[in-house]
Amino acid sequence: METVSHHGRETAYRRVDRGGSGPTLCLVHGSGANRRVWNGQLSLADRYPIVAPDLSGHGGSEDVDAAPGYQTLAAYADDVLATLEATDARVLVGSSMGGAIVQHLLVERDPDVDAAVLAGTGARLGVLEDLLTWLESDFERAVEFFHRPGRFFCDPDPELIERSADVLYETGRRVTYRDFLTCHRFDIRDRVAEIAVPTLAVYGSEDRLTPPWFHEFLAEEIPAGELAEIDDAAHLSMVERSEAFNEAIASFVEDRVAG
Repeated sequence: METVSHHGRETAYRRVDRGGSGPTLCLVHGSGANRRVWNGQLSLADRYPIVAPDLSGHGGSEDVDAAPGYQTLAAYADDVLATLEATDARVLVGSSMGGAIVQHLLVERDPDVDAAVLAGTGARLGVLEDLLTWLESDFERAVEFFHRPGRFFCDPDPELIERSADVLYETGRRVTYRDFLTCHRFDIRDRVAEIAVPTLAVYGSEDRLTPPWFHEFLAEEIPAGELAEIDDAAHLSMVERSEAFNEAIASFVEDRVAG
């Protein structure tokens, strides 16, 4: 694991390069997660070097004192931008809250990248009020909610549920609640058309958290937007159907960047 220092803190990231000659991909995790959510994408490193940061307060990265909402979103964007600059990554890939961070970067920061992938996300990410209450005061109930069919996963087995829940508990209630409240306050529907790089919106066919029409909106509004569906997957399609997800990314990058 490597680190980059910025804004008085250190962001940890994993770099995997197996000799791939394609552009480096920067993979940005979502709420309550860390870089390990992308383990299923490491096989892509044969074609594209991979970097996957831990956002502030997640995994191996130092936390940041930021209020939920725009402050936290901007701080996480700083983490990603520092990682981009340290690794010369050319393609941003964001899942869920990570997708919100990628969108924020593309409309606010003008990062030097060639393309983006937005997975399990939307231009607005409202969260159920009951879920926000559980995240604040009944974390176990929130974790259980995420692992019902159609939420994080389509039809998860007990081992996958256990691994996923362990990551949420490792991140902890405070940071995970901050993440979801930040998502709840995210809304750039009136600005998403400003995204100027080729962008692929990827969704799981059974996702109830960020349903297909969230991604259809992105693909329609972004001038160079495209759409890809992952069958028999829910919110975390890159975990549940990693091979199909990876092929969707590889096809997009070959067509719109490497080609």
